[in-house]
Parts: sequence; C-alpha cells; structure tokens
Amino acid sequence: MNTNQTSSPAVGIDDIAFATGANRIDLAELAGRFGVEPAKYYVGLGQSEMSVPAADEDIVTMAAAAAAPIIERHGSDRLRTVLFATESGIDQSKSAGVYMHRLLGLPQAVRVVELKQACYSATAALQFAAALVARNPEETVLVIASDIARYELHSNAEPTQGAGAVAMLVAADPAILELETATGVYTQDVMDFWRPNHSATAIVDGKLSISAYQDAIEGAWADYRSRGGADFSEVDHFCYHQPFTKMAIKAHRHLAKSLGSERTQEELDAQIEPTTGYNRRIGNSYTASVYLALLALLDGDDDLTGRRIAFLSYGSGAVAECFSGIVRPGYRSALRSDANRAQLDARTVVDDARYLQLLEDAASADVHDSDRPRETGAPFRFAGVAGDRRQYEPTSA
Repeated sequence: MNTNQTSSPAVGIDDIAFATGANRIDLAELAGRFGVEPAKYYVGLGQSEMSVPAADEDIVTMAAAAAAPIIERHGSDRLRTVLFATESGIDQSKSAGVYMHRLLGLPQAVRVVELKQACYSATAALQFAAALVARNPEETVLVIASDIARYELHSNAEPTQGAGAVAMLVAADPAILELETATGVYTQDVMDFWRPNHSATAIVDGKLSISAYQDAIEGAWADYRSRGGADFSEVDHFCYHQPFTKMAIKAHRHLAKSLGSERTQEELDAQIEPTTGYNRRIGNSYTASVYLALLALLDGDDDLTGRRIAFLSYGSGAVAECFSGIVRPGYRSALRSDANRAQLDARTVVDDARYLQLLEDAASADVHDSDRPRETGAPFRFAGVAGDRRQYEPTSA
C-alpha cells in the first residue's frame, strides 16, 4: 500500500472575463412603444438596459472577445480542453467553439465541444472542467458561456432580451474562487421554455417558468445539503441565474422562506443585490447570466476574501444545480474591474428604430450567402455566410 498520499489540490476559477454586444438600448425606449411607464421594467423586472449585438457580432465573436484577455494573460501551453456552453447555437453539428479556437490561435492538441441545456449548461461545463483539472492539475480548461436572448417582438418577453459571454479559466490553485466539492442537482421534464428547430425565437410559458425555476432551485438546494453542502446560514452571497434580476431576488426570498430562514428581507436582498449590477445593464444572457452575477459581485466594493458564495444555476426544461465556492486571498489582482465597467459604458446607445433594424438584420444573418456590414469595434467579427460556411475574422483583417 502506498502511504505517501497527498491531498488533492484546490481547483476552481483562476481567471474570468466577459464580453457583450456593441450596442445598448434603454428599456424606456421599449416602454414608449409598449405604452407603459419605464418603472414597469426598471422596478418590475429590475432591468435598465439590454445589450444588442452589432450586425457582425454573434455568440462566436463575443466568446472570442471574452476569452482573448485570458489567453493573452496565461497563454495556451497548459490548455487541453475548451467547453463552449450555449443555447443559441449557430449549427446543428459543428461546435461554435471550433470557430473560436481558430480565431484565438489555440493549439491543435485541444479538445473542443459544445454543451446545451437551456441556461444551465455552463455550470455543467464548469463541473466537467473541475473534474478534468483534478485528474491532471497540470492542465487547464477554458469554459465559455455565450448567448443572445431573442423573443418575439411586441411580446411580454421582449424586454428580457440581451447578449453576453463569460470566459473562465479553470485551474489548480486558482487565483479567484476555490470550488467546494458538494453539489446538488435536479432535473424534471417541464415545458416552460423551449425553441423548436423551426423557430428563431423561444417559446415561453411565463407563469410555469417561474414556478419551475423555484421548484428546481429548492430541489437542487436540498440535494446540495444532503451531500454535505453548507447550511443557508453559512453562505455570504448567492449568485442565481438572472433572466431578469427581479426574478433572482424573488427566488432567493422564496428559498429562504422554504428553509425557515430568520434573516430579514433587507438581509436577504443584501446577499443578492451586489450580484445584479451587470445583468441589470446587459439583459438576459442565458448561460452566461449566473457568471455575470459572479463578476458583478467580485468587481464590487466589498472585500470578499474567504467569503462563501453559493451558485444556483437553472436551465428551463428543466435542470438546476447548486454548488459553492470560497473566494481566494488576493483575488482582486486577477480581476479587470475597470475594464469591465468601461466596456459597458462604451456601448453605442441606440433608439427603438435602430434596435428594431438590428433585430431585422440579425434575422437575415444565416441565409445561404450574405455579407455582414463592418460595425463592431470588438476584436473579432462575423463576416457573413458563403456557400453555407460561416466566415469569421479579426476586425483588423
């Protein structure tokens, strides 16, 4: 028997960055078209703006823009796997990550795969990445969550659109967040939200989606606790999936009530509010939203060193997972807080007419042959389709 056993190294998020669309629209613009007060969205949804991609942006270009600073900082010598999570995929067969792989100049000795389960799959990717790194701590894994949320125009869901990508480098001895081992999972076949192959936009049963979300969160939390996860009272902050920020706030209150927590509503809201800043301005980013919540929390004013963060990730249909992590000492040195805020501020403000034109342009982006106008200021662009082949290039090309 080998008695020289060593403990497993800590595994978690070593770096994290995001990208979003080039444009933004204030939801007051939509309120004017809908004939309602802006407060319906500002307060009722907890949303102020939403990102709108340029005509030459998509999930690949946003993913590459999010991942580029991570590759620039760390290189790719240790990178062995890229996991690309999305529910707004661009091909029924080829992974969006393969296009991104070329744009970033990654080595050929890298596995690339796409994962899908509504808004949940980035969390599956994170867990798979952690397992790969635990098996071989010399390797790193790049996890990408990238989505564009689109709904029918003039529908109640239209104000909850958005676009964003988050890239995370998973490694041993992480600089930002150490993942704890306990996880809780939950799956139930629910038709609350889905997008058939023939449709460019999702079908939503709004009331069912809210109840399915809350049921899944309760189920995932119960499983997490049964497997040794921290007690509710031992968690400092909670990052929820945020299709709109008010939904996360209500879900947290619901979970606390179901557990008999004695925390006041003000105390509960304080656990959530610092996570909502980026999603409030970007809108729904599907797989990326729970990790944009993490970024907003990390970029905030509070020193989170040693704090425990619980994650409640949800994907309609429905799958949920609860897990937790501990913020590492010195984490701020790995952040890009000023650049993150500057990116949001730099988006071009568009009015409702321009926003509607951009949506119309996006609907025509996947025809057999089409060129896309040069609009984005991001590092990479979607140049169009030629012979059913999507074309991507650096914006400097």
